[in-house]
Amino acid sequence: MTLVVVPVRYPLSEHSRATVRRAIDVADEHDAELTVLHVNLYQNEGAVTRTELKQAVERAFGRVDNARYVVRSGFLVEETILDEVAEEGADFVVIGQKQASRWRSMVRRLVDDPDVEQYLRSELDCEVITASA
Repeated sequence: MTLVVVPVRYPLSEHSRATVRRAIDVADEHDAELTVLHVNLYQNEGAVTRTELKQAVERAFGRVDNARYVVRSGFLVEETILDEVAEEGADFVVIGQKQASRWRSMVRRLVDDPDVEQYLRSELDCEVITASA
């Protein structure tokens, strides 16, 4: 089955809600499963639970069919997201505009003349969709 992954902040910001909305639409368009992903950073205090993430999304959007909620821990958000996307074999990744600029910075450190969407497609074999707020 087709899989859409959407990384989000917690609590859900306006940008996160717009990104999740776009991911839900993409999942509906492709009759896909949706993974809502949050990364707890090791260096930050306080950890979000899967239940808290699910409740926040359901408060904003109601019950989301075919959704799964995942919380991972890592030192770098972008690296943890890449690991999850690769591990799950995602077909689509929906990221917010703010997140896209952070990924560009990360990719810039790895390669010259970065195009984050092209880099992610080549590394992960998935389509990257940038959602605007």
